[in-house]
Amino acid sequence: MLNPELKSQINSLRNTFRSWGIANPLTAIEQISFLIFMKRLDELDKQNVLKANRVSSFKYASLFEGNEKLRRSHWIQMPAEEMFTYVRDAVFPFIKTLHTEEWFAGNLKDANLVIPKASMLVTAVNILENLHITEQNEDTSGDIYEYLLNEIASAWKNGQFRTPRHIIQMIVDVVNPNKHDKIADLAAGTAGFLINAYKHILEQNTSKDALFSDEFGTHYPADLLDEKDRKRLKSDGLTGFDFDSTMVRIALMNCIMHGIATPNIKYQDTLGKQFSHAPEFDVILMNPPFKGSIDKGDINPDFTLGTTKTELLFMELIYNKLVVGGRCWVIVPDGVLFGSSNAHKKLRELLLENTDLKAVISLPSWVFKPYAGVSTAVLIFTKWDETKKVWFYDLQADGFSLDDKRSPINDNNIPDVLANFAKCVTDRKYDNEPSKWDKWFRVDKEEIKKNNYDLSISKYKKIEYIAVKYENPKVLIGQIKEIEGQIQKGLDEVEKMI
Repeated sequence: MLNPELKSQINSLRNTFRSWGIANPLTAIEQISFLIFMKRLDELDKQNVLKANRVSSFKYASLFEGNEKLRRSHWIQMPAEEMFTYVRDAVFPFIKTLHTEEWFAGNLKDANLVIPKASMLVTAVNILENLHITEQNEDTSGDIYEYLLNEIASAWKNGQFRTPRHIIQMIVDVVNPNKHDKIADLAAGTAGFLINAYKHILEQNTSKDALFSDEFGTHYPADLLDEKDRKRLKSDGLTGFDFDSTMVRIALMNCIMHGIATPNIKYQDTLGKQFSHAPEFDVILMNPPFKGSIDKGDINPDFTLGTTKTELLFMELIYNKLVVGGRCWVIVPDGVLFGSSNAHKKLRELLLENTDLKAVISLPSWVFKPYAGVSTAVLIFTKWDETKKVWFYDLQADGFSLDDKRSPINDNNIPDVLANFAKCVTDRKYDNEPSKWDKWFRVDKEEIKKNNYDLSISKYKKIEYIAVKYENPKVLIGQIKEIEGQIQKGLDEVEKMI
């Protein structure tokens, strides 16, 4: 969505950080986040002061009252060395003490300026100034931040991977969250699921007359939302948790850049003893850490699976945190589908017997490249009643190449997933049958139960064997001899010519 000029400026910013020894993309993005936050804080404070002067009912006290030098618009004009020292020794301590913006400042207590040189700070500040990141063009601001996040090209600790944007979009399109839903991600990472859910709701609540497009794409001002719904959506309508403080700060800034004014992102170990398992959410969208483990002494006593594997614990946690009728889309490693341990079987039994497990969508093993080549699937279920039939889909192409470059290609099953999910699952048309070219099929719960609740697509996918008729060996030998004779004849003629 970004034009070449903006991309060039962002690349220049990233290269500046690399050249000064900040090679870790997470560290670079975090530092950039701080600088963006300081810019937005100054701008929003000025807007609120102006509004308070014009609207008598609006009461507001400037965050910078008595400390005008702490404004970015002031210190950005300082000489390089003076700016560097001032930002490190005055501005950072100041934003850590803010109370008005506890949703962000509360997570800055461990933040520090790690930019090593004054010249680097000046370069970064100037580039950000040229990007024109403001509230008025939050769609562009979000794309800028997404482009920065694409720099995260290696696996994080505990099996975390950044979920590709088009996979998140597919998931959100299917679950179809609405303005009344209380939506959560229990391992939020960069908050991609929450942001896409937010944008989906904006789109669903924008009239045709309010819809507009420009050089940066299509915009959805959500004119059909009243002020109460709008305020709720930008605060407690979307909730995220993460146990990595760096990721919390990045997720907060990512939300801000996408127009979520007061994001509800919390630093919390959702598998730990301090996290409540009480039902709370209508929708849970997530891609929990794969193949991690947690110390037995730290596990919440509400868990019943008897395992330390995080991919299994998160699944039980999702079930617990959903209200009755709540729905979930979650990405899991293939091992969850067929693992033979008691905990694996117990989890799958829970899903089949206590939820309506609607679908299992097998994803290509390369979908997380360049991070890792790991086989995964999407589970879709509603916390209600029990499963009757499970809809399986073998997604073999996602619109991108199989190599690490992941270049766009035409081969893409995602539109077919969306169309057939709507027809077969949402509309509950159980009488239609797939053709031999379709990538989907249904399996009765009883058949799955007979197979130890195995949910791997290969267990039930019918393979059509096509009989191949081979030529009689004697005929083949005769053909070979004929060819050899022709070759020999040709060699003899060539020899006569020499």
